[in-house]
Amino acid sequence: MKIENQKVVKATYELYINGEGGKEELMEKATEETPLVWCQGEGMMLPAFEAAMAGKAAGEAFDFVLAAKDAYGEYIREGLMELPKKMFFNGDGEFDEERVYVGAIVPMNTTDGQVVKAQVCEITDETVTIDLNHPYAGEDLHFKGTILEIRDVTEGELKAIRSPKHGCGGCGNCNSKCNNCDGEHCSDCGEA
Repeated sequence: MKIENQKVVKATYELYINGEGGKEELMEKATEETPLVWCQGEGMMLPAFEAAMAGKAAGEAFDFVLAAKDAYGEYIREGLMELPKKMFFNGDGEFDEERVYVGAIVPMNTTDGQVVKAQVCEITDETVTIDLNHPYAGEDLHFKGTILEIRDVTEGELKAIRSPKHGCGGCGNCNSKCNNCDGEHCSDCGEA
């Protein structure tokens, strides 16, 4: 079986970006015990990543680079925003130091109501500077790994993946933040 649309894929991988002095730096890693799992063609992965994986078979190794423009785009300076510190007050009217600190990822609402993740870059007495760029914006991504398993997606998984209210995406990617998941099983798809 080869990777094609509506196939569930499990893979190990290492993700590298260029570090200081041009030396690659390991940023992420998925092992056989905790593999990367996605359903091909359902928008769970970057389109260029899926294109590079298409046609590969179980047991096959991969090693490719996605240019920044094909990954998370170029870094946009306008993505840095300085906001009033009071926007980050908790229900008691105090600054939320537990959730908002330099390096923290915080949810922010756009003007059209979408929730985006922003990284906190700086905190002063009056302001919080956030960065709306993806942490890998402007970076070429070097992926190395091995395909562990390829299988057909179940109807329940496909329903869960396509459900806008479902947080785990089906395909066995349950986590404790999923609305339809007890941490181990998806109520929508019944998969572990």
